[in-house]
This record gives sequence, C-alpha cells and structure tokens, in this order.
Amino acid sequence: MANDKSDRCAADEVAFEILRSIRKILRRTSQYSRQISRQAGMSVPQLLCLKAISDAADVDELTAAMLAKRVQLSSPTVTRIIDRLEVAGYVQRERRSADRRKICLSLTELGRQRLERLPVPLDEQFLQRLRTLEPAARNGLLRSLEQIVEMMDAQQLDAAPVLTTELEMKPSE
Repeated sequence: MANDKSDRCAADEVAFEILRSIRKILRRTSQYSRQISRQAGMSVPQLLCLKAISDAADVDELTAAMLAKRVQLSSPTVTRIIDRLEVAGYVQRERRSADRRKICLSLTELGRQRLERLPVPLDEQFLQRLRTLEPAARNGLLRSLEQIVEMMDAQQLDAAPVLTTELEMKPSE
C-alpha cells in the first residue's frame, strides 16, 4: 500500500512538471508575440503573411486564398491582415491574370524594407534549434508531444505550425 502511494506521488510530481513545462511553452509564446508586436508594430500573423508573400515572389500569382493556405490561417483572417498591410503600404493588390476577378498580392518596396528589419519569428528560431537534434531525438519528441495531445483530448483541434497565441487571431485582425 505504501509503495502504491509513493508511486502515485512520484507520478503526480512528474505530471506537475510536465504541466509546468507546457505552461512555460505557452507563456513564452505569448511573451514573444507581445515582444514582436511592440518591436515590429505588427502581430505575428501579420509578420508571417508579409514573409509568406515575400517567399512567394517566384510565383506568378499569389492570391489571398493561396496565402491563407500557406500560413494556415482562415481566409477571412488573412483578408483582414492583407487589408492592414495594404493600408500600411507594405502590400499591394493587383489584377494580373486573364481572369480579371483574380486579385494577386505582392510586396511593395516599403514592404521589402520592412521585412528586412523584422525580428526572426519564434517558430523559425525553434526550427533552427530542432534541426540540430539527432533524428531519433526529434522523433522521440514528436511521439511524446503527440501522446500529450491525445491525453489532453486535443487531437481534433486545428493548429498551424506557427507559434502564436489565439488572441492574435481575433476578428479585428
């Protein structure tokens, strides 16, 4: 009986440490998002859209729907982000195709300059560090995280591979 109790206490301690670690990740993501917003004067989703438009410069036509797919955000959210980026002078919309209904996106010169001065997003920093791990360690982390997702009944939640807070996805975006 005493052994069962000590095993349960040890398991609880590990569980609390896991929960603390998850909380630290959430807090760091939120903290970094606020830091980016203060430094850059734009939200992480805005920064990601600006970068994705820049990265797609080799594509003849990038539409809002294509951008939404690239950054894994909803079309209405991306449309609001584009509106803000356009008002700021960083992005332009233009009709370039034979289909005049199609509106394409591109960075302005001001947008390119702005992008060069923006800090590296947290997810890119994370990916750089993750790439330094051995494949077996990366795969072990993935399996462990997938198990945590399952234990928290979060399998059905849609989540982009971008470290940002849900608050940044609000409709006023």
